[in-house]
Amino acid sequence: MSIMSYNGAAIMAMIGKDCVAIATDTRFGVQAQTVSTDFQKVFEMGPRLYLGLPGLATDVQTVHQRLRFRKNIYELKENRPIKPHVFMSMVSNLLYERRFGPYFVEPVIAGLDHVTGKPFIASMDLIGCPMITEDFVVSGTCNEQMYGMCESLWEPNMEPDDLFETISQALLNAFDRDCVSGWGAVVHVIEKDKVTTRSLKTRAD
Repeated sequence: MSIMSYNGAAIMAMIGKDCVAIATDTRFGVQAQTVSTDFQKVFEMGPRLYLGLPGLATDVQTVHQRLRFRKNIYELKENRPIKPHVFMSMVSNLLYERRFGPYFVEPVIAGLDHVTGKPFIASMDLIGCPMITEDFVVSGTCNEQMYGMCESLWEPNMEPDDLFETISQALLNAFDRDCVSGWGAVVHVIEKDKVTTRSLKTRAD
């Protein structure tokens, strides 16, 4: 078993019309053994900026703490909120610094530019190579299933409610086919004036 799938995870982000959504499962396990069902994998890094970290659970917590520190230093120096694409570069730099002994995480970033309001999503591999798209990104142990569901369900210019329904159905149906992720989900829908967070109850077997 790959170290990337040791704890299990499923995270995806989608772009809608002037909004963006990021969703994650809540399971923490050791291979096939479930330890808890409320493990946090998506973190709020700013008012309209979220970071998803699938991978090895210890590295998830380490990378989150180091990125929060770097983001706070940046905002103190610049005296302004960090933009999503700048934050993506910060994440990429942190991971590439450790490329010979990498953190075992494959981050997903979702947010709105606080100046233009433009949606932004990106994902990267464990040494920080970024991929920016205009539709959806996925990361985790069931990424093939997530790609299939997203390609089937995603449409351009979805309203926030439609985006929530689409990303929820895509995530739930994808991790139902993966034995190391699931056991509940959390969805954040980010709009220019609010962020809506919903918890989903799912199959627990």
